[in-house]
Amino acid sequence: MKFLAITLIAHTDDRSPTERFREVVDNAVLAEELGFDGFGVGERHERPFLSSSPPVVLSHIAARTSRIRLFTAVTTLSLLDPVRAYEDYATLDHLSGGRLELIIGKGNGAAQARLFHVTAEDQWERNREAYELFRRLWREDKVTWQGRFRPPLTDAETWPRPLQRPVRVWHGSATSKESVDLAARHGDPLFSANVTHPIDPYGELIDHYRERWAHYGHDPADALVGAGTAGYYAAPTSQEAVATYRPLFEARLELSRRMGVPPVFPTLEDAIERSSLLVGSPQQIVDKVLRYHKRFGHEVMHLHADADGLTPGRHRRSLELFQAEIAPALRAEIPSRPFPGESR
Repeated sequence: MKFLAITLIAHTDDRSPTERFREVVDNAVLAEELGFDGFGVGERHERPFLSSSPPVVLSHIAARTSRIRLFTAVTTLSLLDPVRAYEDYATLDHLSGGRLELIIGKGNGAAQARLFHVTAEDQWERNREAYELFRRLWREDKVTWQGRFRPPLTDAETWPRPLQRPVRVWHGSATSKESVDLAARHGDPLFSANVTHPIDPYGELIDHYRERWAHYGHDPADALVGAGTAGYYAAPTSQEAVATYRPLFEARLELSRRMGVPPVFPTLEDAIERSSLLVGSPQQIVDKVLRYHKRFGHEVMHLHADADGLTPGRHRRSLELFQAEIAPALRAEIPSRPFPGESR
């Protein structure tokens, strides 16, 4: 199994945006130092997130790291001009030495949809159209194309031409069969959000992905799935982990209430039992991931990169414990295919 650390760059405290960006870059450097396989930066265009420009943030991370794969989580193609998105990410592909991987999706949030004049009725069609043009731009030196949401192209050339031919694109999915079908149709991997709800709806979407994958004529053995987690904190004992994480969980609940979002898991105990939250001893976390793997068949998993209220020392010790005891056990149990450009 492979492991990513991912941030949406939420900004909910009194630090300046400058300090928050520096923390994100430092967390990416730490993730590489500790042995994570990838680091991802989300894309949001509304309060309280600072992640409106992931290619800029990832370019800085590329300059500070040398090995770790760089992910978007997700690139909101429903909001973007695919030509401009191609130019940004082809440039980042070169600057990172071919370490880029994209996770695409329509994104969520009413404010950012209004900002870009995207509606609930057209967001999925925008996402599909933008991806199919983006895919061609990455593969073809000249593109002639016509669609609904941007001006047509005639023998259009885009520069620079990319380093990776092609880049791997995952499709992020939380609840939608549209994104699942788009991934299966093109033979692309799927990354299930697996954050907000219990396991069942995510498992059903992954089942649908595998069904559509076979429907489109792909070898079932080639389907590739990743899955997220709702949070992480490990300590030598479950009692210590729960006691340390409880105030963080309760602060998150309070923030959700202030934002008008009713909690799905009203207590920490309920979240540990029914959500993808990983809080406990190393063995408890290993057992839970293995249980989820039986349902999902996933080879890649993400953890939150941010301290999320932990002190820097506790945050680092928890990630060190993950790489020292949890990751080796999971890698031994769950084989995973190499990332592009990586030897087995």
